Amino acid sequence: MNKARWAALANFFFPGAGYLIAGTKRDIAFLWLAGVIALTIVEFGIRESEPTLYWVMFAAVFVMNFAFAVDVYRLAATDQAG
Repeated sequence: MNKARWAALANFFFPGAGYLIAGTKRDIAFLWLAGVIALTIVEFGIRESEPTLYWVMFAAVFVMNFAFAVDVYRLAATDQAG
């Protein structure tokens, strides 16, 4: 698997980590990673008390993670090609 795919996979599960792998946006990658960890804690915290909100938040996080994965893939693929 090439660097762009590894970075995309990492960014899907841990946004920020893929940017570190790709070697781009390093200055903000740690902040995104910290934010995702905090958001995951909140997400699991509302699972029992607010099940409807949990699924809304789950869907929102899924869409955001997908966007982060696409972004880092495009950046890393462009770096590899040029």
